[in-house]
Amino acid sequence: MKLVVGLGNPGNQYNFTRHNTGFLALDFYFKTHKLEWEGKPKFGAIYAREGDTFFIKPQDFYNDSGRAVKEFMQFYKISTSDILVICDNFDLEFGKIRYRNTGAAGGNNGLKSIDAALKTTDYARIRVGTENKDLRSKMGDIDFVLSKFTPEEKNQLPEVLNAVADKIDEFLN
Repeated sequence: MKLVVGLGNPGNQYNFTRHNTGFLALDFYFKTHKLEWEGKPKFGAIYAREGDTFFIKPQDFYNDSGRAVKEFMQFYKISTSDILVICDNFDLEFGKIRYRNTGAAGGNNGLKSIDAALKTTDYARIRVGTENKDLRSKMGDIDFVLSKFTPEEKNQLPEVLNAVADKIDEFLN
């Protein structure tokens, strides 16, 4: 079994915010692969199962994502080496994608929550760059990660999310 996790915040007010990049990536993946989410949440997450893979969007807020990841992992006996987490990174150039098989949270509170819940950092992660130095210089980090993408960034998102979808496929194969 494998587990693919997209990080974000529940609620329509967070749609197209930087912190919801993980949700956006999974929704894009589902659209391009003609997959559908289950109607009823499980273990505090919107989920779908495709073959031997679970996809989840935890519905606790971003900084508490670890609970749902841990519950899916434990219930389905998924190894940490079979987990992939997709998150935003405001220190990484917009649109740049960084894949690692393991690593530190690097200040990302969603990853910190998962690290604490799983008691390890030995899971794969895709960090999607959301940096915008001009916008970030005008607000604090919390406001920045909860800010919407600019129109120019929104136009670039399909290309970025397509690259993330390719990385998901590589992980699954």
